[in-house]
Amino acid sequence: MSKLITITDLLKTYASGFVALKSASLEINAGEILALLGPNGAGKTTLISIVCGIVNPTGGSVTVDGYDIIKDYRNTRSLIGLVPQELTTEAFETVHNTVSFSRGLFGKPANPAYIEKILKDLSLWDKRDSMIMALSGGMKRRVLIAKALSHEPQILFLDEPTAGVDVELRKDMWNVVRGLQKSGVTIILTTHYIEEAEAIAERVAVINKGEIILVENKAELMSKLGKKQMTLELTGKIVALPAPLARFELELSADGQQITYTYDTQAERTGITTLLAALQGAGISFRDLNTRQSSLEDIFVNLVRDDA
Repeated sequence: MSKLITITDLLKTYASGFVALKSASLEINAGEILALLGPNGAGKTTLISIVCGIVNPTGGSVTVDGYDIIKDYRNTRSLIGLVPQELTTEAFETVHNTVSFSRGLFGKPANPAYIEKILKDLSLWDKRDSMIMALSGGMKRRVLIAKALSHEPQILFLDEPTAGVDVELRKDMWNVVRGLQKSGVTIILTTHYIEEAEAIAERVAVINKGEIILVENKAELMSKLGKKQMTLELTGKIVALPAPLARFELELSADGQQITYTYDTQAERTGITTLLAALQGAGISFRDLNTRQSSLEDIFVNLVRDDA
């Protein structure tokens, strides 16, 4: 895949002395959906704000489709659409006029057919003559996406796109994002909802304390760093685990009626056979067994904890 955005050693220190970014580097491929994950204050919004031309970097460089974001500002900004966290829209303006005006800000000629398509794709056509103030929070979020798409950008940044949106509408918006990708739009989203990244992203970048600590294909990340847990439902209650089982680092729960064993799926040996034999030797029997793969959230939490 061709590299559409290249971020190299990006630095940002604010006037207060706070260092928001420390030599952050990241390459984004054309046509992909990349999830940028990180805790509050990690530097997510600062990073995308610099790429979008809203915040000036202290050092480093960013190119978008070969254009430098500072030297070729107009070219890079015209390629990018941004959906910010805040619901900043004109309360007394109609949906249609708001989106059409945003297109004009980029010097694009009027294109009623394209505006109509955007509004229909985002389920806003029936609300086109409604004032923004009359819309629900979810609909206002859709208007922000429509505004960001009004000038036909190649790249769409979504900064916490489903914050404050109910689960059903969140899934609808995931479908919208997938549709945009199919049309050729490259999408970068920051999110606190790990399931959002797990559901729609192809690659994951993790940022913590202003540094990109990992960039990986989602499936490969979960394969390499994911753990599996095997849970055994015991036939009887035990007060404590026998000493011979200590080496397995088991967790006793459910009032002594459940044992959980965590193992590495990539290891040469999982240790399951040895564990089951040890349980039998200790006189512990079970009536049911189930396994669970680590989620992206588990992996993210562990990465951030290790980087602390």
